[in-house]
Amino acid sequence: MWRNSRNFSLRLAFSPLSNPNPKSTFVFSGLSSFNYGVGIAGSVTRPEFYSATSTAKPISSGRLIEIPKINGVGTPKFASSAAGIIHASSASEASVSGLRSAANFARFYGRCYYELSKARLSMLVVATSGTGYILGSGSAIDYFGLCSTCAGTMMVAASANSLNQVFEVKNDAKMKRTSRRPLPSGRVSIPHAATWACGVGTAGTALLAIQANALTASLAASNLFLYAFVYTPLKQIHPINTWVGAVVGAIPPLLGWAAASGEVTLNAFVLPAALYFWQIPHFMALAYLCRDDYAAGGFKMFSFYDPSGRRTALVALRNCLYLLPLGYFAYDWGITSGWFCLESTLLALAITGTALSFYKNRTTENARRMFHGSLLYLPVFMSGLLAHRICSDEQLLDAQLSSSSKELVEEIDINRLRKPKHSSQSRPPVAYASAAPFPFLPAPEYAATF
Repeated sequence: MWRNSRNFSLRLAFSPLSNPNPKSTFVFSGLSSFNYGVGIAGSVTRPEFYSATSTAKPISSGRLIEIPKINGVGTPKFASSAAGIIHASSASEASVSGLRSAANFARFYGRCYYELSKARLSMLVVATSGTGYILGSGSAIDYFGLCSTCAGTMMVAASANSLNQVFEVKNDAKMKRTSRRPLPSGRVSIPHAATWACGVGTAGTALLAIQANALTASLAASNLFLYAFVYTPLKQIHPINTWVGAVVGAIPPLLGWAAASGEVTLNAFVLPAALYFWQIPHFMALAYLCRDDYAAGGFKMFSFYDPSGRRTALVALRNCLYLLPLGYFAYDWGITSGWFCLESTLLALAITGTALSFYKNRTTENARRMFHGSLLYLPVFMSGLLAHRICSDEQLLDAQLSSSSKELVEEIDINRLRKPKHSSQSRPPVAYASAAPFPFLPAPEYAATF
């Protein structure tokens, strides 16, 4: 009965009597529940659509329905507009949802790669490499080459740190300091991390080989191998790993110097030496502060065999003393001005004072003070090198001027030796030269004969 009443209403609303132009039509598509308003009784709540003609036979979803014009006013647009709004809103919601998912995906893996690469440590390596590049450049710095060197160094450092975590995933899971890293926490699988490390390491080495030279790429590849395949396993075998790690940290400045100048000279070893000696007190302080955590992870650190901490403090103090003459070497080798010699000595005395305090009183507070002092030493030392550096072109010009001045002095000395003490031909007296009848003329000049 309800169906018949609805069909009757439809016939009445869209009958030829009420519509003088029955040939005009419009199309319904895709509406499942909509209240049509005046002239239509009820609302369609099922996916069937009904024809507005005299036959009220239901038709399947998706078919076109021809509806005549109402009172000759024109084709009603409300149904098609509503369908378009629904489709547009669903499409916009889908696109927004897709963008949100992509952003979450990128954020998640970006964070994982950031932690795998140990980004802060890698940026410190990049800073030392960039400083070496500037020191090895002349008065004109190739900034594109500098950026390429820093980018390649960053990739190689990220690869080395990622491989380090791949090999130490079980050890990291046992320590509080590293248990939340991507691999121990299960956020990233080991094959995924290994693929990332190999890819970024290969790309970084290739970039250095193309944009710099083969020497730079060789230093980067050897440092990657030394860190991932020598230093990392040694951490679980012998305390000598700290000194091997110091060698690894000293290579990036050489890498930058080689990228800028194409060679490695004696002058290039000032900053690597500072990095090598600086790392010993830095890591000794860290090993003392985290000795229980390192023991739980199975790492054979130097402090593990020194319960009192006396030998650890003595090693740190000795390497701090080695930092004292580096400023003098930088000045003597023509890398910096004399002001850096003074500043570097004062800076080395400051970090030596923290090491001495830790040696006298081996407490956690003094160890932390030495650790913070080491964090301050390196950026100040590198800033002083850059602020007081002498360009290699200026060094070459000074050397040329000094050599030319020596040659000039030697030539003058030879001329003096060749000059006789007394001239063989004497000049005429002045009275004779200015005699009459032309006493107003100037006296003639005579050149000395050798």
